[in-house]
Amino acid sequence: MATVSEWIEGARPRTLPNAIAPVVVGTGAAWHVGDGVSWWRAALALAVSVSLIIGVNFANDYSDGVRGTDDDRVGPMRLVGSGAASAAAVRLAAFGALGVGAVCGLVLAISTAWWLVVIGAVCIAGAWFYTGGRRPYGYQGLGELAVFVFFGPVAVLGTQFVTAGRVDWFGVACAVGVGSLSSAVLVANNLRDIPTDAESGKVTLAVVLGDARTRDLYTAFAAVPVVATLAMTVAAPGAAAGLLAVIPLVKPVRVVRGGALGRDLIAVLALTGIAMLVWALATAVGLALS
Repeated sequence: MATVSEWIEGARPRTLPNAIAPVVVGTGAAWHVGDGVSWWRAALALAVSVSLIIGVNFANDYSDGVRGTDDDRVGPMRLVGSGAASAAAVRLAAFGALGVGAVCGLVLAISTAWWLVVIGAVCIAGAWFYTGGRRPYGYQGLGELAVFVFFGPVAVLGTQFVTAGRVDWFGVACAVGVGSLSSAVLVANNLRDIPTDAESGKVTLAVVLGDARTRDLYTAFAAVPVVATLAMTVAAPGAAAGLLAVIPLVKPVRVVRGGALGRDLIAVLALTGIAMLVWALATAVGLALS
């Protein structure tokens, strides 16, 4: 039986910035629209986002565990791979978290637009089939694209829509910025796992690109929110606050560019997540004040 702390670690709390940042900056973009913000819908959007990322983390733990991909991994606790919890228990935890997200999303859909049910269904399917099913797309080099879409445009523009009733180009810029940083987290994770993924047959984008080009991809993703900030600043000077994210981004970029391997890359995930939160919060406040 896994302990409570092992279950918490298995949920991978370091990935929570990927869920929180899109809702924060999406709410800031909604505030900038100027028609008022529905805070209870923003809270529900946060519940959906957090529930889904916990669900996908448990789903990945289950699917990778039963395939044997996690038998020899560096990084966060793997419940199934380590034998701390049964595959059935982890699968149930995944279904439970995804179910909570589905219920909260249904409430949002009922109160705004029914077509959001379709978006929610696609998100849940995307969470499960990332590493689940016969042909998981996470094993086909499509993980970064999915992360960009789900934690960028879907999460940010979805939050802006349900809280303000519409979206605008500021929301799109915010979506691109957060989506890129969220993808950068996965790139760093997959860069660390290139040796074990290649050996187990998990074909991530990092395995396809190789070490050097994966490091270039991380750097490019890290630069995108800076460009997005500069673009928004032209019309909303307060958005320049997003440049504060450069401060926490410097170290992880240096670590990646410096050729770090294995456990030395674990800190990059956390630091990139912190930079994402800083960018999201600073940009949200800047847009609200503008």
